[in-house]
Amino acid sequence: MSTAVAHPNIALVKYWGKRDDALIIPATGSLSLTLDVFPTTTVVDLDGSADADEILFDGVPATGTAAARITAFLDLVRALAGSSHRARVDTRNSVPTGAGLASSASGFAALAVAAADAYGLALDERALSRLARRGSGSACRSIIGGTAIWHAGTDDATSFAEPIAGPDLGMVIAVVDAGAKAVSSREAMRRTRETSPYADAWERAAAADLVAMQAAFAAGDVAGIGELTESNALRMHAAIMGSRPPIRYLAPTSVALFDAAARLRAHGLEAYATADAGPNVVFVCAAADVDIVRDALTADIATGRLIAAHAGPGAHLVEASA
Repeated sequence: MSTAVAHPNIALVKYWGKRDDALIIPATGSLSLTLDVFPTTTVVDLDGSADADEILFDGVPATGTAAARITAFLDLVRALAGSSHRARVDTRNSVPTGAGLASSASGFAALAVAAADAYGLALDERALSRLARRGSGSACRSIIGGTAIWHAGTDDATSFAEPIAGPDLGMVIAVVDAGAKAVSSREAMRRTRETSPYADAWERAAAADLVAMQAAFAAGDVAGIGELTESNALRMHAAIMGSRPPIRYLAPTSVALFDAAARLRAHGLEAYATADAGPNVVFVCAAADVDIVRDALTADIATGRLIAAHAGPGAHLVEASA
């Protein structure tokens, strides 16, 4: 039995678009902050006598696409390990699932670490990042603690995440809607690429944003990081909304929260808004300003829906197999 914990990450430069669907090689690189909130805990227990994997989400048997994705991932691990043993997977998720708060990132990062240990694979951080990527692209970044850059690469060996040095950042998560979104990220990503007239422009802009973001990190420029983060998020959502049929993840409250970030800056508080593929908005700021930003947002959204977050650990084992 192997147990691992992983945390979600929020991208400052977004991943949106694949070059290779099978290997989940992104069209462009990305950069993120792994958080210290919303952990996922996953237990993998091998059963040599079982005919099929048993997969539980919060104690409830998983079915359909969710179960199929995990079985396919375990098949990959089994192939690497030269094993045919089936597994019992029990995942406990504290982040809202499918709500645009990186639940798949923490989920597959935890699964990668636990499954690799259960099947006897001795993988270093880079290899674990590559493995997690095969379950969910952004999971490769949750293997890394703190800030991470995902190198797009051109094949399985060159597409991985690693740490990147920079200023101490924090985030305030505004939970607009914790429910699962109607269109999954995978489907929306495919539809954007195939039908949005802005898809190519997004990829060019995202590649340029990543170069500029690395320079801002090297300079310790929190304001520069924030400006790039907010612009990058809105460009991604513009490309998504250009899809046919259209996909709109941002709710009216989401847009109002982007306006709130501008208001905070007008009053001298450096805070910048971003949103992944969902309605929930995340405010990026210096780590020392997290509580101040959270308190300043209480006029815009209920206090209980504001979560303060800082840099968190990478995915790790909490119980290794005997």
